[in-house]
Amino acid sequence: MTSPRPLLTVDGLVKRYGGVHAVDGISFGLEERSITGLIGPNGAGKSTVLGIISGFVPPSAGSIELAGERVTGWDMRRLARRGVVRTFQVARVFGNLTAIENLLVAVPHHRGESALGLLLGRPYWARQEREAVERARALFAEFGLEGQEDEYGRNLSGGQRRAVEIMRALMMRPSLLLLDEPMAGLSPRLSSQLEDHLLRLREEGLTLLLVEHELQTVDRLCSKVLVMAHGRLLAEGRMAELRTRREVQDAYVVG
Repeated sequence: MTSPRPLLTVDGLVKRYGGVHAVDGISFGLEERSITGLIGPNGAGKSTVLGIISGFVPPSAGSIELAGERVTGWDMRRLARRGVVRTFQVARVFGNLTAIENLLVAVPHHRGESALGLLLGRPYWARQEREAVERARALFAEFGLEGQEDEYGRNLSGGQRRAVEIMRALMMRPSLLLLDEPMAGLSPRLSSQLEDHLLRLREEGLTLLLVEHELQTVDRLCSKVLVMAHGRLLAEGRMAELRTRREVQDAYVVG
């Protein structure tokens, strides 16, 4: 039986800040159509790894390949065009835009923003805009937030902002979605809905890497889990097996 091919391959990744190694030579692969968890104590380097993969943080050394193409050092815009999209620990929304407008700004290659779109006017881009609005409304329905489309971002609760940020990322139709603590601030109902949605996205072909402190969520969602400590990859496997390993227990207790 042929093993699924890796969508992403990270080899010897390093990030130094002066003499401090925030990431110290880690290597791993992400299979297509999979959900991989990245866990570890605070300060382990997890968010830095997401930052490097998504182009927000330049690596000091190492290589990254996406679907066989070397993308090491690409910036976030170039990677986003290749389908690599991330969210953040603190949800980022545009406060002066409505919730649905927060989603629509993420639509890639909008015809209305092109020179040709300005020349030809609404008939050229109206259909694309209708389709984007329909997709956005479908996401609000899936996340149980149908009544929040016209609420301004500044008025949303923390959990609603988190959901809007994730929905905005999905509007970009990524092939690789990087989630930094996606369940933070969500109610149990929204957390359950988000878990179900992520599982559906995997079935539809999306690959996900998530940093998450809620280990039960990791256990339910992730086919593989990577454990980091002090910038290094400490262990990998399934959550049920990793819980029993002494080095993983020590990393969480000692930090």
